[in-house]
Formats: sequence, structure tokens, C-alpha cells
Amino acid sequence: MAAALGIDLGGTKIEALLLAGDGQARWQQRVATPQGDYAATVEAVARLAEQARAAAGGACTIGVGAPGSVLPDGRIKNANSQCLNGRTLQADLQARLGQPVRIANDADCLALSEATDGAGAGAAVVFAVILGTGCGAGIAVHGRVLAGPNGLAGEWGHNPLPWADMQRDPLLDCWCGQRGCNETLLSGPGLARDHHRTTGDARSAEQIAAAAAAGDADCAATLARHAGRLARALAAVINLLDPDVIVLAGGVSRIASLYTQVPQAWGRWVFSGGVRDTVRTRLVPSRHGDASGVRGAAWLGRTAARR
Repeated sequence: MAAALGIDLGGTKIEALLLAGDGQARWQQRVATPQGDYAATVEAVARLAEQARAAAGGACTIGVGAPGSVLPDGRIKNANSQCLNGRTLQADLQARLGQPVRIANDADCLALSEATDGAGAGAAVVFAVILGTGCGAGIAVHGRVLAGPNGLAGEWGHNPLPWADMQRDPLLDCWCGQRGCNETLLSGPGLARDHHRTTGDARSAEQIAAAAAAGDADCAATLARHAGRLARALAAVINLLDPDVIVLAGGVSRIASLYTQVPQAWGRWVFSGGVRDTVRTRLVPSRHGDASGVRGAAWLGRTAARR
């Protein structure tokens, strides 16, 4: 089986990882992302791919994880790296490299990674969530990414927080132009803003989690509010998609209490017909951590997307 190259195209860095058929890393490299320069970005990705092909002995499949939504023709939209928006990234890389290149949203790559050999391995449906600076998600069905004709499958962060209470769940403006999106309250910055709004204490999500673990009551209350909101947001996913496994990644996913508090709470909102304690969906942390996105990009080159 040919080696599989994954490239994670981030806003500040481009990471490349070459995997052998058994999933073991054979080569990896990281370079800075050319800021605001589309042509230079394509060239940086292509040079990494050429180095990887040399390390693989001349051939490898190529998958790329990119920010934003990826249309079926490879064009990018909704990317915070704005030089990518509207560009035919897939076609341009294929022309430059002379071989097929698969491309998907970075959260889709996370889902594929965890469904292939991660925390959701063997599951039929995996919903993978990034809780970090932003809030995104991807879906893998029977080991294949669910993309959709608009490239929007899994864009859960820009849906409204369900079962919201105006007193406890403020409707905050989101960068996407809407108000009350999941991202405004469930991301790392969203958690920190909620803590500051409630207590007047300015701390990062990581600092809040550490203080809560040390016994700080205000920080523990902030984490409890966040867990309740996440439980409602994920209950809506279960009602719609009914995944076998929900995998959490990103900085907020390191808060250990989420994995007990959220499943304990979400049954209140999961449609049950009065039959309690029947939610079989598992909530788990990603197995591959920060490396999961680039690993998923590597596996992407070997799979076909599901429309």
C-alpha cells in the first residue's frame, strides 16, 4: 500500500505528515504559512508534497485539510485565511503536483482520523468536534467523510445554541454575522468571556479549568454552565444524527470533567419518549490529540467523500 501524505494547512503553519500503511509516521515537516499570499501558499504546500514523495521513494497519496468549507469542486469558502476564499485550491495543487489531491475541512479530517484508527475506530457514525479558538465539527460515516453539496456537513458551531434561556445564555454576536451561535459560548474564548461576564475575573479557559480543579468555586460554576450548554448542543446532534461516538478535540477538550458532566446532562434533551437512561452515544477525547487533523488528511487521500 502506498504511503499516505497528510497536509494540515493552518493560518500560521503548514504541517505535513507521511504515514505508512500501518499508520506509523515515516516523515514529517512543518513550515510557516505565507500570510495573505495565495500563490506562495500553494507553492509551500507543493514543496512539502515533493519532499514527502522523495521520502516515500517517489509516490504517495495526498490529502489536505484546510480551514473553512470546501466545495465539491475544491473551492474554499468561509476560511479565516481569507486569501483562500474563492480559490480552486484542489485544482491548483493537482496541476502543480501532477497527481490527484483530496481536500477537506480540517474538522472533517479530525473526524476521519478518529474514525480510522482513533477514539471512534470501528464506529459507523463519528461526530468529531473541535473546541478551541473556534468551534467546528466533522462527520465520518463508515470511515468516509460526509461532505455535502455545499461543503457544510458538520458546521455545528454556527448553529444557535438550542433550548437557550435568555437569562443564562446571552445572545452574543458571532463573526459569521449571526447571533447566539454555539461558538460564541462553547469555544475557549467563549468560555473565558462567560466567566468574565459573570465574575469580572479575566482568565483563559485553561486557567479557569486549573483553578476549578484547585477548588475555586466561581471557576467550577463556569465549567458547569459550559458543560450544560455543551450537553444541550450535543443533544441536538444526537437527535438529528444519532452518532455512535462524539469525539472532542481542541484546547477545551482537555477539561476532564466534560466527559462525565455532559453525558449525565444530555439525556434531558435527547428525545427519549419517556424512556430514560437510553442514550448509548459515547463522548470521548480524541486519541491522536493535536496530530489528529494531519493524520486525517493523510487518510483522506485514500478515501472517497460521501455527498
